[in-house]
Amino acid sequence: MKLYITPGSPYARMARIVVIEKGLGGRVEVIVARTRAPGSLYYQINPSGRVPYLIRDDGVGMEESALIADYLDRLDGCPSLSPAGEDAWEARRLEALARSMLDGLAVWSREIGRPHNERSPTTLAHERARSERMIEVCERQIEHPLMHGPFNMVQLTLACALGMDVRNPDFRWRGGHPKLTAWFERISSRPSFQATMPPAP
Repeated sequence: MKLYITPGSPYARMARIVVIEKGLGGRVEVIVARTRAPGSLYYQINPSGRVPYLIRDDGVGMEESALIADYLDRLDGCPSLSPAGEDAWEARRLEALARSMLDGLAVWSREIGRPHNERSPTTLAHERARSERMIEVCERQIEHPLMHGPFNMVQLTLACALGMDVRNPDFRWRGGHPKLTAWFERISSRPSFQATMPPAP
C-alpha cells in the first residue's frame, strides 16, 4: 500500500501514527506528495490534491484521515483504536470534539501560511477565539476515562490538534491548562508521535 502525506499536515500525521501503532511499516510505503502546486503529478493520483491518501493493495484509493485510520486499524482483524460497546458513542462524541478543534486550527494554520497581504484578519481572529474556547472545553474533558485508557482515536486526534502549536506560534494553549498539558506530554512521548513530529514552518 502507498500512503501519500505532507510532513506538516495533522491529518496525514494521524494516518502515519496509525501505521506505526499497528506495526504496518512493512506494508505501507509513506510517500511525500507535492500539494498546492499547479501541475503537480500528485493530482493525477488524487485529483482533490488532499492528504492523506491511501492506495490499497487492490489499487483503490481512499481519502480522509478518519476513514484511512479506521481501515488501517482493522487490517489485522483486531481493531484497537475505536472503543466498542457502550463506550462507542461517547468515544465518537469526544473524537468529534477534538476533530472540530483540529479543523479550526488547520484553517488558522493555512491562513497564516498566506502572504501577509492576503491574510484575512477576520479569519485569524475567528480561529484564534475558537481555539481558546475549545481548549477550555478540552481542559474540562481531559479527565474522562477514554482519555486515559488504552490508546485510541480520541487521544490520537486531540494530540495531533494540540501538536499544531509547532506549526503555529500564536497557538499558545498550555498556560492555565495544567491537566491538558500533562496529558499531552505523556501522549506525545509515544514513539509514534516522536517519529511524526511536524516540521516548524
